[in-house]
Amino acid sequence: PAGKKNVVFIDDLNMPKKEYYGAQPPIELLRQWHDYHGWYSRKDLQMKEIIDIVHVSAMGPPGGGRTEITGRLKRHYNTVVATEPSAESVVHMFGTLLNHFFGLGFPESVRNLAAPLVEGAIAIFDAARQELLPTPQQSHYTFNLRDIWKVFQGVCTLVAKKVDQPVTVVRCFCHENIRVLGDRLINEKDRVWLRAEIDKTL
Repeated sequence: PAGKKNVVFIDDLNMPKKEYYGAQPPIELLRQWHDYHGWYSRKDLQMKEIIDIVHVSAMGPPGGGRTEITGRLKRHYNTVVATEPSAESVVHMFGTLLNHFFGLGFPESVRNLAAPLVEGAIAIFDAARQELLPTPQQSHYTFNLRDIWKVFQGVCTLVAKKVDQPVTVVRCFCHENIRVLGDRLINEKDRVWLRAEIDKTL
C-alpha cells in the first residue's frame, strides 16, 4: 500500500559459506539491492526497481561457520551490538530463581542443590557453545541464555510433596538438559558428547 514500507528481516546474515576466492553470492545480491535498489532482469535486460523495503539483519560474531562479511554491505547498516551479561550476573539470576523455588516446601537436602545445579547448567551450556558450533549443515546449533532458563523451567515443575530426595532433582536436571540441548542435535556423536559432558559435570 502507498505510504507504507515492508520490513525484511534476515537472520544469520554472515552464515553463507565463502567460495574459493572469498565471494558470497547471497551477500552480493543483498549488497546490489542496497546499492541500486533493485536487480536487472535476465529475461528482458531491464532494471527491476524494488521500493519501500527496509532491511533488518542479525548475525553473531564470526567463527564456527559464521564468516566475516564484506564492508561493502556493512556500510549500509546502522549497527547495534548487544553484549551478554557477565558470568556473575547469570549465576545470580538463576541462583535467585532456584533458591526461591526450593524454598517453597522442599527439604533442606534439596535446597542445598541450588548453587551446584546453577553452576552445572552454566558449565554444560558453556561447553555446548564451545564444542557444538553452528555450520551451514547445522545452523540451528545456536545456544543462548533461554536454554538455561528452559532447563530450570523444567526443574521448577517438580512438586515439593513428591520430592523427598536430592537424586530426584538431579535426574530431572539431567533430563531437562537432554531435552533442551540434546533434542536439537543431529547425530549420535554429538548426543554422546552431551551425555558425557553431563556425566562429567555431575
